Amino acid sequence: MRMSKDLSKYSKQTRMLHQGKAPEEFHGIVNTPATRTSTILYPTLDAYEDPTREYRYGRYGTPVSRHFEQAMAELEGGYDSVVAPSGLAAVTTALFSFLKAGDHLLMVDCIYPPTRDFCQNVLSRYGVEVEYFASDIGDGIKDLIKENTAVIYMEAPGSATFEIQDVPLIAKIAAERGITSMIDSSWASGVLFNPFEHNVDIIIHSASKYIGGHSDIMMGVVIARTKELYKILKDNHKDIGVCAGPDDVFLALRGLRSLPVRMKQNGESALKVVNGIKNHPAIDRIYFPALETDPNYALWKRDFKGTNGLFSILLKPGSRDNVRKCVESLELFPIGSSWGGYESLLQPQYLKNYRTVVPWSEKGMLLRFQVGLEEPEDLIADLKQALDKYEF
Repeated sequence: MRMSKDLSKYSKQTRMLHQGKAPEEFHGIVNTPATRTSTILYPTLDAYEDPTREYRYGRYGTPVSRHFEQAMAELEGGYDSVVAPSGLAAVTTALFSFLKAGDHLLMVDCIYPPTRDFCQNVLSRYGVEVEYFASDIGDGIKDLIKENTAVIYMEAPGSATFEIQDVPLIAKIAAERGITSMIDSSWASGVLFNPFEHNVDIIIHSASKYIGGHSDIMMGVVIARTKELYKILKDNHKDIGVCAGPDDVFLALRGLRSLPVRMKQNGESALKVVNGIKNHPAIDRIYFPALETDPNYALWKRDFKGTNGLFSILLKPGSRDNVRKCVESLELFPIGSSWGGYESLLQPQYLKNYRTVVPWSEKGMLLRFQVGLEEPEDLIADLKQALDKYEF
């Protein structure tokens, strides 16, 4: 089912408020309800045998999941999408759809650690050769392509340290060689970067992050650029039994309505916070592509429409006890995994076992911060008082 209105002439923010809903189908209810079902009844044998019927079984899709999938496809400018029960499940669904035994996968080195675990622990057992490449490889990726290279996988900016690949260039090379290109674009969440404009084939999002926006759902989504790619994706999605819970999908669809506003606030606040602490003596380096001194700034400026609320700091080398005192003295940055919610968060990063091409050799502790919707001045004050306690 496609939405009846053509909203293409309007801005993305306006479209976000009107896509993925059909009040006329639900007695005028403005938001598509969470449709909970396994069994769907058929009035006749002909109806049961009709292969074009929209809804056949709960796992294959319901009104709320289809509305969300269509909204995400329209947000990114793709053909259609499929939902998954987590961001990692979206990653694995995409990779399983386009890889088989004997294939060669080129994976960016700064990838989300659980994605690397999947490659090392699962894909390798199924006979897929995984090779990692540095984010700044550029045109050099041609030298890594083999006859059996089936997928080139990017994440821009990358996990933890936010390296940016030259996505347009790599996608162009992949297309010329007949290789499927994929990108984990959760950092941009459909607002700050549009990979399909640069000929990427598959976009992956962790909807648990900014799309959901409230740290209370587990969900992912995979968007295909073309009808042909979508058929491959959808067939595999059905065959491996992937689906998402209706309540999570409902909350993700609701989260889309405020996504641009929240991300704008997160980005503006993060810029203020980074500039407010960047000269603190306890900090060895800040990883934040929107900072002019960041090595990824030029690519970020060229390709992205803004920043989100994430940045990392590398503390100057010090004892674990001093790191603990610093981290545990923070009042507005509790320790927690994930990001993209309304609240600020801190997550220690341990990259020694999650870098292959460019080994992680820094001695100081790496801390990733998610800037939420709190007053930036409050966050700056909290960070400064904690950093003041750090002895190095």
